[in-house]
Amino acid sequence: MHCILRFRIFCPSIVVFSLATALFSAVIYNFSFWRALIAAAHPASHFDALFLASVFALIVFLHAALLLAVPGRVSVQIVAATMFIIASVAAYFIDSFGVAFTKPIVQSVFETDRQEMSALMTGRLILYLVFAGILPSLAILLVRLPKVDGWIDVRQRLSFAGAAALTAALVVFALYSVQAPFWRSNKDLLKQLNPDALLFATLQYLGDQLAWDQLTRASGNTPLGNPGGPTRVLPVASHSKPLLMFLNVGETARAQNFQLGGYARQTNPELSALEGVFYFNNAASCGTATAVSVPCMFSHGGRKIFRPADAGADMNLLDAVAAAGFYVEWRENNTGGKGVPARVRTVTYNPNSDPKLCEHHTCYDEIMLKGLAEDLRARPRNTLIVFHHMGSHGPTYWQRYPASFEKFRPSCRTNELWRCTPDELINVYDNTIVYTDFVLAEQIRLMQALSDRFDAVMIYVSDHGESLGERGLYLHGAPYLIAPKEQTHIPLLIWMSKSYRERFALDGDCMRSQLDHAVSHDNLYHTVLGALGLSNDVYRRERDLVTQCAAPAPRSLM
Repeated sequence: MHCILRFRIFCPSIVVFSLATALFSAVIYNFSFWRALIAAAHPASHFDALFLASVFALIVFLHAALLLAVPGRVSVQIVAATMFIIASVAAYFIDSFGVAFTKPIVQSVFETDRQEMSALMTGRLILYLVFAGILPSLAILLVRLPKVDGWIDVRQRLSFAGAAALTAALVVFALYSVQAPFWRSNKDLLKQLNPDALLFATLQYLGDQLAWDQLTRASGNTPLGNPGGPTRVLPVASHSKPLLMFLNVGETARAQNFQLGGYARQTNPELSALEGVFYFNNAASCGTATAVSVPCMFSHGGRKIFRPADAGADMNLLDAVAAAGFYVEWRENNTGGKGVPARVRTVTYNPNSDPKLCEHHTCYDEIMLKGLAEDLRARPRNTLIVFHHMGSHGPTYWQRYPASFEKFRPSCRTNELWRCTPDELINVYDNTIVYTDFVLAEQIRLMQALSDRFDAVMIYVSDHGESLGERGLYLHGAPYLIAPKEQTHIPLLIWMSKSYRERFALDGDCMRSQLDHAVSHDNLYHTVLGALGLSNDVYRRERDLVTQCAAPAPRSLM
């Protein structure tokens, strides 16, 4: 150990050190970035090669200049070593899953739990961390930089920064006709530049006022906005029986794998056999990550005006329903409601509470139905229950359903998804959908058993979709504008009891006529309010997928 500590690597100057560090970072941690850049540029001439070389030089100069902005010799080494550790982990997720680092992805990291993080831990991650992170970091700490006078040190740093800025300006000017249109068309490539994209997204997240807004609201210093005004109860809500809605927020379920939407496999055998199920074939999510989609779908404004930073500033859908006197409860079997259920009763589940329904440090979604029938019989009032599913949460898909639901085999049983064949990956994912189908059918059967107590309606909608290796992408979280349809095309379905349909005098032909229309999370706020016989100042009937089909007199739906 003494010999190791005495061994040092001499470097002639801090500028050389910064350049060498930047060069290492640009090459070792950015294989995916360079591969994507070359694929987008389609180099076919010496001029194209010059363009790629200019991008490489600009990135190296930028990294070196940023490092030289750190004061002191030891501080520069510590920062560089820390960046190597961070970049090695980021490179693992970029190379393995095709992750693009955006603010929602960073928010998801900050808000995740131990169980979700453990599902992403693999042997490959350890290799990246050790060989691309820890060992290079140790080598950096062994570098001996010369001691120089303070003014000389500043002059060296400024001289390099000036030379780098001048070189960058000349390169950009000389190749502007190529650089400008290329980056306008491919700006999302930069979200895979490592560690720049991760650091930028993290700064965006930390600079966001969401955390501060939540803190001030929690202390009562900032009142919630109420753009909807008072919630009004419509005459249809006055009835001998109370209303009951089960609102299901699915997890990473994509429409391409739903039998109800035309998928060739029987992934919805139970729902397909039930009367009163309406499946919307062309539904889109608000985002590609839970941190965006869940708050967005419970807001009134829709994707185009929704801002995650403002998500907690206004009363949401649950607040509006509760204000009408409904009992509102959120049942959480995922990693949290992203602030949506902050002011309603929330039920969570201890993985150690039920050995039959809980395994692998998590619970199957069926647990959210445990004891529910008894609770509802004892509470005959207007009720909204929200179920936040674990659903098809990856990459440990095989842990999302009991062994009895292993319908499609062989299935992928590792979180290193790239090691599975496409068939194995599709099989295990389809098994998660089969289990979701069972849970939703169980909800419907429960509602049918309570038909003497409630007029019931059930809604299921996924928060976003999932990539299963298409175009080299896994999981989700791609920037929305370039996200593949696998991450944005989601299942959305509605079931209504016979007494509910009669109560609202719903027209079945009208419902069926809109099943192929383009719908989205933007419809959810208005659909839930209307389906519960409620309205407010921001409710829009044209976005309501249920009561826009109300007829003047009862008609048969089926």
